[in-house]
Amino acid sequence: MPSRLRSALSAVLIALSCLLVPFGALAAWAAYGLADTGRYVTTMAPLAADPAVREAVVDTVGDGVLRAVDEHLDVHPVRGSVRPFVHDAVRSFTQTQAFRLAWDTGNRITHDAVLRALRGSDERAVTVDLAPVTAQVKRQLIHDHVTLAVHIPVEHTEVPVLPADRLTKLRKGYHVLEVAGFWLPVAAVVFAAGGIALAVHRRRAVVATGLGTALGGALLAAAVAVGRGLTLADLPADVPHPAAGAVYDALTGTLRTTAWLLLGLGLAVALTAWLIRRLRPPRPPRTSPTTPTSPTRAEV
Repeated sequence: MPSRLRSALSAVLIALSCLLVPFGALAAWAAYGLADTGRYVTTMAPLAADPAVREAVVDTVGDGVLRAVDEHLDVHPVRGSVRPFVHDAVRSFTQTQAFRLAWDTGNRITHDAVLRALRGSDERAVTVDLAPVTAQVKRQLIHDHVTLAVHIPVEHTEVPVLPADRLTKLRKGYHVLEVAGFWLPVAAVVFAAGGIALAVHRRRAVVATGLGTALGGALLAAAVAVGRGLTLADLPADVPHPAAGAVYDALTGTLRTTAWLLLGLGLAVALTAWLIRRLRPPRPPRTSPTTPTSPTRAEV
């Protein structure tokens, strides 16, 4: 194969490999990181101690308890006086081991329900029951001698997680992610290896691959940061942004780590290949063998 054609094919393969690096990392994170229930629960577990998340739980559960009381009892005039007690009871509950267990269990149940919906064919909306949390709060209020606590109804409240009208599109997207999460990283590695093997100057190809990988990692880190801002900006006004930011940071922690690893690994490979080329002693010049020459006759 002509050297020019080899160089052109090598450049194309290396460019494709570097282009697939951030997309492959993103697809693998979504397909294998978020789709694994054990990893998801482990990732979300520390948020049970996050102050912003706790306050969001206090507001959501506390207001839900008060709405339930309003619907079943005629206590509207005293709601303002009861509200601090209810919120204090929920806040106290969020600092217990029982809340951490309920948090992990709730996340596990929710994740399992979402995965079953994405992998199955059921067209019903995905919901989560908040009755166990309400029961825990009711017991805490009774322990604190709040008068209306015994009248709080503990009902099975189905909170929607995935609406039924979006399940079809979400299933298609999930199946695409499963395929892309495996094949995009494999294609990136194959293209990189092929580009380096075809290169006329392989050290230069290794340097280019390392720099392209580092650039892909930097772009991935930037995309995660930009995505955080866009996600929080699109949230409704009644959703607490600090809690949503904490959840986003927890879910994308592995992705950010992967981005920095790609950046560091790519720079390390490129620098190592460049240093080997610069520090390697130059080869002695080749000398062509001399052939003995016959003496010329002197002119008379």
